[in-house]
Amino acid sequence: MATVETRNIRKSFGGVQAVDGVDLSTKEGEFLVLLGPSGCGKTTLLRMIAGLEKPSSGEVLIAGEVVNDLPPRARKIAMVFQSYALYPHMTVYKNIAFPLKAQGMGTEAIRQKVEWASGLFGIELLLHRKPRQLSGGERQRVALARAVVREPAVFLLDEPLSNLDAKLRASARDELQQFQRRIETTTIYVTHDQIEAMGLGDRIAVMQGGKVRQIGTPQDVYDEPADTFVAAFLGSPPMNLIQGKDSLVGFRPEHFLPRGVMPGTGTVTLPFRVTRLEYLGADRLLYGVLGSPFPDNRVIARLPSTVGIPIQPGEGYEFVVLEKDLKFFDPETGRRTNPSALSAQFA
Repeated sequence: MATVETRNIRKSFGGVQAVDGVDLSTKEGEFLVLLGPSGCGKTTLLRMIAGLEKPSSGEVLIAGEVVNDLPPRARKIAMVFQSYALYPHMTVYKNIAFPLKAQGMGTEAIRQKVEWASGLFGIELLLHRKPRQLSGGERQRVALARAVVREPAVFLLDEPLSNLDAKLRASARDELQQFQRRIETTTIYVTHDQIEAMGLGDRIAVMQGGKVRQIGTPQDVYDEPADTFVAAFLGSPPMNLIQGKDSLVGFRPEHFLPRGVMPGTGTVTLPFRVTRLEYLGADRLLYGVLGSPFPDNRVIARLPSTVGIPIQPGEGYEFVVLEKDLKFFDPETGRRTNPSALSAQFA
């Protein structure tokens, strides 16, 4: 196992700052997810760790050693790309064996390694096939087997599940996490999909504009967002943000419930007129606007199916949120803050 660290790493393309002073440090055997929208710098950061891009400044360390000047093959890393990058003219066996053959390993040793790696991913019966004869999920497993066969110190995964359909992606997430737990190899995983990030990561680094906005466990970044970007990016639907007296007040849709469902003490009551309802089976999403003291602020409530209170669009209701579930943000910087007085925000 090895750790990966970046120290004030930057990358610019012309006048565009793709990665802007990122400091990251993994733990041994950790599954760290880089999460953010397209263009936030997460793939560029991963490529600098891999040695496929040279930093404009800063340092990359693997296992405590600065590797800025080392080529990718000398960094003891394996990378899986979104496209899988399998050789179409080679069989699965030859695709998996290719990096070992390039290292000059003997034929019998290669055979043993390929059998071991293919067994890890349950693709032993596919070794004679070519990539065009495989499904998307099977190609993804071949790409992972080709990466693991070298027994790297670090895995770098660039949205490897994005080409799969939704059902297969869910099962692939489970397989990938179990595999990573089994081999205990430090893994850095890039995605724009918050469900993947929340389900896979030991920690999540949320990126935007080339910077890391927050890093923490899935529970940390969801329950205690560091700023309005993290609050709005994580969650489906995202956190509601309304303007208080001197702060932006945030609360999750699932914490905004009809009066009577929540305890009577330690809550804030808000008048809520429902304008639209979406029935999702396990949940109902209620879209609407608040009344005084936040007139016309649009918010969303998420009611689980266990809350059977009838709700009609066009009608007004009293909804409540627990005081402990309220988050406060500076309206200018977007950073988390503490209100001078809770009651003042609702005056």
